[in-house]
Amino acid sequence: MSEHLDVLIVGAGLSGIDAGYRVGHERADRRWAIFEARDAIGGTWDLFRYPGVRSDSDMTTLGFPFHPWRGEKAIADGADIRDYIRDTARTFGIDRHIRFRHRVLAADWSSRDARWTVTYEVDGQTAHLTCSFLYLCSGYYDYRQGHAPTWPRQSDYRGTIVHPQHWPEGLPVAGQRIVVIGSGATAVTLVPALIDRGAAHVTMVQRSPTYIVSMPARDRIAATLRRHLPAALAEPAIRWKNIGYGIATYSLAQRRPTFVKRQIARQQRAELGEGFDIATHLTPRYDPWDQRLCLVPDSDLFRVLRDGSATIATGHIAHFDRDGVVLTTGETLQADLVVTATGLTLRLMGGATLSIDGTPIDPGQHMLYRGAMLADVPNLAFAMGYTNASWTLKCDLTARFVSRVLDRMAADGSEIVVAAAPPAEVVDTPVLDLSSGYIRRDQALLPRQGRRAPWRTHQNYVRDALTMRRRLDDGVLRFTRR
Repeated sequence: MSEHLDVLIVGAGLSGIDAGYRVGHERADRRWAIFEARDAIGGTWDLFRYPGVRSDSDMTTLGFPFHPWRGEKAIADGADIRDYIRDTARTFGIDRHIRFRHRVLAADWSSRDARWTVTYEVDGQTAHLTCSFLYLCSGYYDYRQGHAPTWPRQSDYRGTIVHPQHWPEGLPVAGQRIVVIGSGATAVTLVPALIDRGAAHVTMVQRSPTYIVSMPARDRIAATLRRHLPAALAEPAIRWKNIGYGIATYSLAQRRPTFVKRQIARQQRAELGEGFDIATHLTPRYDPWDQRLCLVPDSDLFRVLRDGSATIATGHIAHFDRDGVVLTTGETLQADLVVTATGLTLRLMGGATLSIDGTPIDPGQHMLYRGAMLADVPNLAFAMGYTNASWTLKCDLTARFVSRVLDRMAADGSEIVVAAAPPAEVVDTPVLDLSSGYIRRDQALLPRQGRRAPWRTHQNYVRDALTMRRRLDDGVLRFTRR
């Protein structure tokens, strides 16, 4: 007989460890496990090893509210984040429930049995188990490969080409002329980090600019609060300060985009001087937060642009040649190393296929209820973070909500919970509503959202926190038995 679990969590990154705490911690009566396809805890923060990899939001909100981040840096290095996630899992005994090298391949819901049959692979062998509730915390991008476009005559190039998602250990950069293709968070992180590792020169090649703002790597207000207040008061105060600041700046950008654009340009001009061509290299065609803003700690990118050790080339790549990259303007960028920081490839549910009684489920054809459950799909939750704030903020709200749902089912003997989509609800946009390239390329894969609650995903933590605490009997969520 195959094993049966009450809850199966898929993924041991930030959202999976959070889910393990909320769903399984101190619940000795609940049989649960976390399946992790790789052989380590940490998700994104264990996978990415390129120079300078770090958080793109403050660690107080990216961290777990039940195990606050107490490092000095507000913008932390990837290795420190990985260690923090592992320490959290160990502190609360979550690591004892993780099964490594367990890759979920498929899950089929049986209406007759009210359970999922999960097919997974472990060490090259296929196996099965059943679970009453399936909780997907495996992120939204493909861990196997990033987006890797090709260019004409790329095979002529004599140097090395590497994608940041698969950075080779020990890759030499000192003394190298490096071209970084891309302008997102990875690219703006790599450029100063490569200079600090001794690169001779780094050129960031972008088709179009991204909004880039600087913030202090260390939060002085947080340090003051920790120095003068007990931890039980300081940590919530710091957390809510950062949540409030994030909501306020995002709201301002939505209401007064022109003003925010001017403020960003003013900061950049103060950093780079009047001689830098901000209009060409740092002024996007879209409004702030139509795509995610890039944060740089302590102006590190502006520093290397200002001293000339790095430059930005804005334009299109015509082709490669033996020595580097040739732009459509005719300019040749000589390079010993080309880094293709060209983005992610979307891949939901870790690549697993879902079905109900053998009929495949296409997430792109379902709305997402409260940002947590696919409409008309029983006993399934889905962790999806914010696009304008820390990933963990929304994932923790989802985990708390799932915990409430499971407790309710245990209390009244329900075996099935499903969010029933009303036929009149207008399906509007993908749940990730940014205009970023990696979302536009594969947006048909994403769950949809409606135009009103509870089918609309708000990019506002306070609003969502209030919504998630509302009663479960809302006329949409239905609890039944077989």
